[in-house]
Amino acid sequence: MITYIVRRLIQAVFILLILTFIVFGAVRLLPGDPLLMFLNATDIDALSPEALDQARHELGLDRNLVVQYGIWLGDIFQGDWGKSLHFKADVLQIIGQRMPVTIHLGALAFFFSSVIGISLGVIAAVRRGRWADTVATLMANTAITIPIFWLGIIMMLVFSVKLHWLPVAGYTPMNVDFWLSTRKLIMPVICLMIGSLGAVARLTRTSMLEVIRQDYIRTAWSKGLRERTIVIKHALKNSLIPVVTVMGLQVRFIFGGAVLIEKVFAVPGMGRLLVEAVDGSDYPVIQGAVLVIGIIVVLTNLIVDISYGWFDPRVRYE
Repeated sequence: MITYIVRRLIQAVFILLILTFIVFGAVRLLPGDPLLMFLNATDIDALSPEALDQARHELGLDRNLVVQYGIWLGDIFQGDWGKSLHFKADVLQIIGQRMPVTIHLGALAFFFSSVIGISLGVIAAVRRGRWADTVATLMANTAITIPIFWLGIIMMLVFSVKLHWLPVAGYTPMNVDFWLSTRKLIMPVICLMIGSLGAVARLTRTSMLEVIRQDYIRTAWSKGLRERTIVIKHALKNSLIPVVTVMGLQVRFIFGGAVLIEKVFAVPGMGRLLVEAVDGSDYPVIQGAVLVIGIIVVLTNLIVDISYGWFDPRVRYE
């Protein structure tokens, strides 16, 4: 187990290095000059061409891309993630302010999509061919096909503009006003979790149907065990490995969906930060934000792989 974890951590480091290289090169393809975002129009008109070249030199924008990448990567390892050209603040400070919001939103979406999705899948499998299976499958298939940005706009129109039940947009920390925070998060969480819920429900149903046909499940029924014991203790646990894999993959989809949802609902999280950084060609923020998200996804995949041994003791780490 320890050897496997160490090997996976080494692989994770190489994956993150590749990610930094791709992100660093990709952001340089964005149109526009980041120097123009760093200086306002008055400064640009007042400065001479020599002064502009000096400013570009101080920002390191006049150096070879390979040299810029090496300097940036070295600064990352030293804890210096650069300074935002748009927000005029340290990138780590900005990410530290925005990341808790996205984690709050994403954790709620992940929890509810997993719990509701697994529950729907189990009900559909245990009651296969009955009305409960039909309803659960229909809900799962519908959830997968709904565009989240369209759903967000429709929910805002219905529940905020028409019915006045929920706030239109914004974010309030739970420690400031728990009830207001909950009301503001209802629509973003629903939009963010809807696709993951459908995927988890469908895969849980398929996996459960394969497990409940096994001989040991028939033996459990013949021994007179209660249905709840058979489903939860024997069938569900042994069918969760593919489900857990999909749940781990859903983390990156949740972060990807946060870009749209946070923009639609004006939530000041990492997704909205990325949109603002891309619009402003804010290289340091783009690079730092994508790197943090990449670290979270890589660590999530590692946790998922390690969890296989708990769900199925037959799994061996070589």
